[in-house]
Amino acid sequence: MPAAELPAPAQAMVDAINAADTDAFVAAFAPDGFVDDWGTVKSGPEGIRSWAESDAIGAGARMTVLSAETAGDTTSIRFGWRSSVFNGKSAGVFVVRGDRLASFTIPPNH
Repeated sequence: MPAAELPAPAQAMVDAINAADTDAFVAAFAPDGFVDDWGTVKSGPEGIRSWAESDAIGAGARMTVLSAETAGDTTSIRFGWRSSVFNGKSAGVFVVRGDRLASFTIPPNH
């Protein structure tokens, strides 16, 4: 897989952030999906929406995937992030289940 090519559900999440589309962001996740941001887990549609509104879309975020490596259902990425909450580079991990994301994790050690 080329460096920044993502599975469709992961790309849908990135596109939703960059389009400031909270509904599309939530729709990229399975109903029991979650976001784990440095150990703070927001799960289900309402939790995911809450994270999008406080830390991503609501914070004016723009996400640029710098590299990606996929093994099975897991894609590890390095990404650039600009928002009113955080600016810089980070690591992330997508887990895909079917046509949606099971999770997106930003580990504290990146």
